[in-house]
Amino acid sequence: RARLEALTAAVCSACQAEAAHKGVELRTDTGTPLPVWGDAVRLEQILQNLVTNAIHYTPANGTITVHSWEAEGSALVCVQDTGCGIAPEDQAAVFDRYFHTTANTKHDSTGLGLTIAQELARLHHGEILLESEVGKGSCFTLKLPLLAD
Repeated sequence: RARLEALTAAVCSACQAEAAHKGVELRTDTGTPLPVWGDAVRLEQILQNLVTNAIHYTPANGTITVHSWEAEGSALVCVQDTGCGIAPEDQAAVFDRYFHTTANTKHDSTGLGLTIAQELARLHHGEILLESEVGKGSCFTLKLPLLAD
């Protein structure tokens, strides 16, 4: 049993310094209790990947908002940024191994982070969803089955 909202809050707290150093505001709203079955370390790994990616792709003076909620039996955590966004032609491939965006705001990466995060989400009977618009930012949402009381 893991508390997804607590894991999310812990990851955001750990990432605050990196965001501040870059001049990015990291806001969180993780008050809704979200009990799930899962490996807390791996769930943190998913969240860490999503938040650090958002920091890397959001320019100074940008904002990242991480919020969690429950809907229709699912626990959801959205990491929304005001970064460069992902081109429609790249969106289908972001979870592929070694993929790198065509955006000009590249950072050093292996191209494996989102692939691993999506696989870990699937191993927890969930998924990561993506909504993005070039020039406006992206929203990556971790969706997991909510644990019944």
